Amino acid sequence: MGLTPPLGKVLVTGAAGFIGRALCARLRCEGAAYAAAVRAIDPGAQRDAAVIALGDFAAAEWDPALAGVDTVVHLAGRAHVAGRGASANVTRYIVDNVHVTRRLAEAAARAGVRRIVLASSVKVYGESSRRGRAFGPEDIAAPQDAYARSKAEAENVLRAICAEKGVESVVLRLPLGYGPGVRGSFLSLLEAVAMQRRLPLSGIDNRRSLLYLGNAVSAIEAALRAPALAGETLPVADAEAVSTSELVRRLARALQVRPRSYHVPAFALHGVSSLLGRRADALRVLRSFEVDSTRFRELAGWSPPHSLDEGLAATAAWWRMRKEL
Repeated sequence: MGLTPPLGKVLVTGAAGFIGRALCARLRCEGAAYAAAVRAIDPGAQRDAAVIALGDFAAAEWDPALAGVDTVVHLAGRAHVAGRGASANVTRYIVDNVHVTRRLAEAAARAGVRRIVLASSVKVYGESSRRGRAFGPEDIAAPQDAYARSKAEAENVLRAICAEKGVESVVLRLPLGYGPGVRGSFLSLLEAVAMQRRLPLSGIDNRRSLLYLGNAVSAIEAALRAPALAGETLPVADAEAVSTSELVRRLARALQVRPRSYHVPAFALHGVSSLLGRRADALRVLRSFEVDSTRFRELAGWSPPHSLDEGLAATAAWWRMRKEL
């Protein structure tokens, strides 16, 4: 696999986001040189000389931010919005996920950057996997909505520019994340379990891949260093996939509450959700979406440092502390 190169200066885009904050904290603890690119500095945040405010990334001057940079972790982008109207503003997905990636990659090539790691999404594969058939590196992209199509195009743009300019690229396709600071659908589920709401989720026999924040940061560090990952596009996930029903039970255990799930046949959930205009949300709960990260682990010499239960415990502890403030 070759010798692992030393970690030079890292530029992290989207440094104020869920993964970005944790990655910058890890780099800071390790004494690594890094620059944290954000759109605007949070006035309430602790001052950090590594933070660079660039305004709108689509119009930003990337060249000064890339001075002396060896590797780039590109986390910034427009996140997926679930539910009705999620694909309404296709242009914003293209600008924030494709155009920004293009301009950043071109500037990185001019600056002599060695490697760019792009955080993409497993939604590039589609909306669900067949039971017992996890998505892997050999599966072709089949994005189904505007967000996923923009992420697939961002991957294509990065690979093309890097191949032309002699820059190494690594694309990581990430599943639903969780951990301290999580938002969106996972936070909604966590709060529903914590408040012991009755959930019609018992007996759902699917398989979902997840990625704990600590595992995501560790995988990105491996992607920055491992020579064998150059040019690869790979899914990364926790070691354990889990059903929605089991996730609710494990979340309840981490929160030290009694789960209040009850069984509703899948066809009934489909029907009620369709009547309420929430069919897409129901499908995400009912369907399987599993990825196989074996190739990433082999090439990077990596394994997830945290188990599902450890990740859920840390997430639950963060949630309780947040509620006490």
